[in-house]
Amino acid sequence: MKRIIVCALALLAFFPVLRADEGMWLPVLISQRIEDMQAHGFRLTAEDVYSVNQASLKDAVVLFGGGCTGEVVSRDGLLFTNHHCGYGQIQQHSSVEHDYLKDGFWAMSREEELPNRGLTVSFLQRMEEVTAQVLKGYEPSMSEAQRDSIVRVNSAAITKSIVNPDKGIRANVEALYYANQYFLFVYKVYRDVRLVGAPPSSIGKFGGDTDNWMWPRHTGDFSIFRIYAGKDNEPADYSPDNVPYQPKRFFTISRAGVKEGDFTFVYGCPGSTKEYVTSDEVRYVGEVSDPQKIALRTLRLDIQKKYMSQDQAVRIQYSSKNASVSNAWKKWQGEAKGLARRGTVASKKEFERYFRAWSRTNQYDGLLDRISALYEKRNPYYRAYEYYTETVRTIELLSFASNVRTALTAGRPVADVAERFFKDYFQPIDEEIFVAVMDAFDKQMDPAFKPAWFKDKLAAYGSLAAWRDDLYARSLFTDKARVLALTKDDLKKIDADPAWEMYDAFYQWYRADLQPVITEVTRDINLAYREYMKAQMEFQPDKAFYPDANMTLRVAYGKVAGYSPSDAVYYSPVSTLKGIIEKDDPNIFDYDIPQALRDIYAEGGHDDQPVCFLATNHTSGGNSGSPVINADGHLIGINFDRVWEGTMSDLAFDPDFCRNISLDIRYLLFVVEHIGHATWLFDEMRFAE
Repeated sequence: MKRIIVCALALLAFFPVLRADEGMWLPVLISQRIEDMQAHGFRLTAEDVYSVNQASLKDAVVLFGGGCTGEVVSRDGLLFTNHHCGYGQIQQHSSVEHDYLKDGFWAMSREEELPNRGLTVSFLQRMEEVTAQVLKGYEPSMSEAQRDSIVRVNSAAITKSIVNPDKGIRANVEALYYANQYFLFVYKVYRDVRLVGAPPSSIGKFGGDTDNWMWPRHTGDFSIFRIYAGKDNEPADYSPDNVPYQPKRFFTISRAGVKEGDFTFVYGCPGSTKEYVTSDEVRYVGEVSDPQKIALRTLRLDIQKKYMSQDQAVRIQYSSKNASVSNAWKKWQGEAKGLARRGTVASKKEFERYFRAWSRTNQYDGLLDRISALYEKRNPYYRAYEYYTETVRTIELLSFASNVRTALTAGRPVADVAERFFKDYFQPIDEEIFVAVMDAFDKQMDPAFKPAWFKDKLAAYGSLAAWRDDLYARSLFTDKARVLALTKDDLKKIDADPAWEMYDAFYQWYRADLQPVITEVTRDINLAYREYMKAQMEFQPDKAFYPDANMTLRVAYGKVAGYSPSDAVYYSPVSTLKGIIEKDDPNIFDYDIPQALRDIYAEGGHDDQPVCFLATNHTSGGNSGSPVINADGHLIGINFDRVWEGTMSDLAFDPDFCRNISLDIRYLLFVVEHIGHATWLFDEMRFAE
């Protein structure tokens, strides 16, 4: 017993109960954090942050589309989010004649605002813990299959009485803390969301891939939309008769600015974190998964950029695709480096050493060994799966063949699928990527995991170049007219097509050889983590545990702060327009700013115009577009990124390096006024005194 106590005391010394500014907290439980928030300078109450009885800040925050956050900033449903969150919509409205990506878009009246098919925003109505209801009828003696069945049935029963598609109401029961707790989330979804404004990409994407995840940052990463509703203010499909949505709450905007040490509060929907995993998972991510995915995406990015630099039309076609591939590619680089620098595997192992000593006297003895054995079984299969997704599944023609066949099988017309595909498809890029990624698959994949079909085909063709030439010459999916002529009666013709044949052969290999093992072992790992999560909470009863992110609404608080990425280097937390001018280079696409911005700067008086700022808020993917709020609840910025050295925060938060990057709201207003000349939008906003 004495030895266990000594271990526990050492643990507390080695692992603080909670690092400063770490955490993604559930708004419904904000009362548990409000005293700490107020001690750090916050001047609002828990009811101001989250309430179901009165309008609160949560009513001004939305899940934008399926993977970003946005905030309502006017009484008429005006909404801010990131430029990269609205990028797909901006691209869809762009053409060579109207290049809104290059030139920007600014509606000068509500009649000029552009509708976006399929785009939604979701307001959280309420969240509540429903663990007891979800596990009603469950007994510890039951099998996992029985437990899963009970969870599914009870969850469906909980949401059934709530969901109302006609009113735009959806509901989800989400497992938190590895299914030790369950929470109900109820949303109201609005389906008419229109593009109002977007800066030119030379502002909205200034710095491009070079500056992505980096500091100092000078990106005007914002776009502006408006939510529309029926005349009853309820969700409605797009109609010219719809009217601007009248929100329960919208953000007041502060033009006072920020300085180092100021309180900051991010309210958004972080995507995915894994803070409580073992050293086995961290090692796989940092030493195996990230390096191999980085190498594979580098091949694709180099090919795309080569062709994009040669042709404006191709640049427009592939801008969104290239940005999507690049975003994770660079993030993984920072993540792998950060995990190694911080020694996360070693620190996890140290924690596990203390945990093992504690667990020898209780029911958790042997748990970590069981988890390690599961990873050892999973990892070869998961590595093969990741190679499959980053190679075969990235060949556009193959995925298009699958999408067309799926549509025809379901009895849907293929016109929409074909139009979207060919609008943004350039075959030479796809052909070159085919050879590059399949060559990597052939050379890097463990021979034991190569499908026999692939080995036979490659042997028959003799080279990947010959395979490519034959596939793209014979496939009907390279011809828009032939695709548009297809009907459900042509399924046999599709089945004989070389593009579908390749897609299906690899998919069947994945389904037969990889998926069963991955599914089984992942289920066992998740089950073990449910036990491990419970054990960690018992092992550290004084620690405040926040649930991993899962695209549900969270609160993160911190302060404006710079950081030191390396010896003798310190980054101050605010960037300015002067830095944009210093980077400006007409010969480099990512740094070629609009002439209007050069002219404004040359006039003088704008050297210290703020652009972006750093803070210590714990954020993740999905927090893009999140409102950044000051101590009074006023909007001071829009979150859009993290610093490269801190991207490992999805696995381990390091207070010395983890910084979120936000657009200063004053730069958004500056661009709207001086570049967009859309000051009519200011009339509906509310500004703090």
